[in-house]
Amino acid sequence: MTEPAFDDIAACVFDAYGTLFDVHSAVERGGAALGGKAAAVSALWRQKQLEYTWLRSLMGAHADFRQVTEDGLDYALAVHGVEDTALKSRLMELYLTLDAYPDAAGCLEALRAAGLATAILSNGEPEMLGAAVSSAGLSPLFDDVLSVEEAGIFKPDPRTYQLAVDRLQVPAGSICFVSTNAWDAAGAAYFGFRVAWLDRFGQRLEQLPGAPAAVIGGLDELPGLLNRQRNG
Repeated sequence: MTEPAFDDIAACVFDAYGTLFDVHSAVERGGAALGGKAAAVSALWRQKQLEYTWLRSLMGAHADFRQVTEDGLDYALAVHGVEDTALKSRLMELYLTLDAYPDAAGCLEALRAAGLATAILSNGEPEMLGAAVSSAGLSPLFDDVLSVEEAGIFKPDPRTYQLAVDRLQVPAGSICFVSTNAWDAAGAAYFGFRVAWLDRFGQRLEQLPGAPAAVIGGLDELPGLLNRQRNG
């Protein structure tokens, strides 16, 4: 993909779950009781969590991300025949302290050293999002942490992306948005952000309006991409 100029970028805004935080680390750390079902439960949990955000948005039946996450876990456990309330409680607790990906802190430090504002824009409910950021030691590396709860609807509704424009006071075209979720990357690009799609898992782009301006394989590639374009 041909790299366009990022020379006017003033802020980098990140998705949280799946981009900065490993959504499967809760089951990896606390799902031993699931045995051979652990990976399948974790994958279905994530799938239903996302599906419920989209479906609730379409239905006009908003619930915060904590509730959606719990509903997705209930579904995944039921499908796999797991009835263990203590395990469910433990997994929900661990979701508050998901592991940050190893490339997250270094990327953020480099961006801030380059004079760029940094923020999170996430579906996460404010308290659970704050807990994840704090437990990972990333709080000092963000100018702001934004939750879609302020808009009352989930991404990729345009009102969610507008939150970053309004809060940071930066035009959409001067914001680099980073997400590993291809549907989120499409939504953000269609809104008007300059998107760096973080293809951590060798996925395909979605067949949706909105194309990323660049594709990166890890967050460690982002500072170089932006500095090269800004200084080139």
